[in-house]
Amino acid sequence: MPVHTSQGSQGNSGRGVGLGLALGSAIAFGGSGVAAKPLIEAGLDPLHVVWLRVAGAALVMLPLAVRHRALPRRRPALLAGFGLLAVAGVQACYFAAISRIPVGVALLVEYLAPAILLGWVRFVQRRPVTRAAAVGVVLAVGGLACVVEVWSGMGFDALGLLLALAAACCQVGYFVLSDQGADAGENAPDPLGVIAYGLLVGALVLTVVTRPWTMDWSVLAGTVSMDGTAVAAWLLLGWVVLIATVLAYVTGVVAVRRLSPQVAGVVACLEAVIATVLAWVLLGEHLSAPQLIGGALVLVGAFIAQSSTPARTPDGPVAGGSGHAQSDGAASDGSTAGGSERQLSAPGSAP
Repeated sequence: MPVHTSQGSQGNSGRGVGLGLALGSAIAFGGSGVAAKPLIEAGLDPLHVVWLRVAGAALVMLPLAVRHRALPRRRPALLAGFGLLAVAGVQACYFAAISRIPVGVALLVEYLAPAILLGWVRFVQRRPVTRAAAVGVVLAVGGLACVVEVWSGMGFDALGLLLALAAACCQVGYFVLSDQGADAGENAPDPLGVIAYGLLVGALVLTVVTRPWTMDWSVLAGTVSMDGTAVAAWLLLGWVVLIATVLAYVTGVVAVRRLSPQVAGVVACLEAVIATVLAWVLLGEHLSAPQLIGGALVLVGAFIAQSSTPARTPDGPVAGGSGHAQSDGAASDGSTAGGSERQLSAPGSAP
């Protein structure tokens, strides 16, 4: 006689897996800057590193694009939007922003995305959001302000701030598009196919923007310095492509399918904390007391947002909570009419 799992058990299991995937995505994305910085210091332009990252990941995912070759005919708008917003948009806007304003300020503005997402759900979609979700976002954003020490760069450039805000909006698009069709059952677009074609679209757009044929390719054949230790450049590039991009996007999109985009967005704030800690350990960039306090606030905010929000009911959706895992592994919570937003980060959008 078959054993049936209760809906509550399925929901708890799905949320646990989703949170694990979201944390894994944040760790993978957070490691991108630590691996990319030595390449940039060795002479590569930041935008060229971005192109290598996206183009390399697109090449890795190419077999999956071939496997899901019917997807462009079924969901052309989804794939184009994912490539333009979640891949190329986040990357280009972020790096353009840090050319004009401090990196910490740009990161803080970009990670206002969870708050923007809640505002979208509450005022545009007119769906209720829980107090726990709002408190979690406030704590996470406040903690990020401490992590990036936003007060250290108070001379703001208006265009730079607008570019950072554009990166945040693109990151909102990542979360929304990642959850697109999650409640469609067997008709839901395969997340791996969406990522594969999104990376292809992003690589094409970034090729036009970055002009990679002007890059100093010889840097990749030598070694670079990571806090005084010589490391093969191709090894760091491999980490950026395989871990900080392919693995990060795959785990991130699947996490959004199991959680609500709102919860996944708050958990994604951990990326900045992880990036700061990794830079401390691997690059010798020491953490201050405010950064440690800020990291703790981000963790508390993420915990409150993911643990204190009721599941969505069929006749009364509540934004900001984690949903029950369905039999096909898609999440029922947080799916918006026409698809919810989960920002595919970025950076992973951060360098």
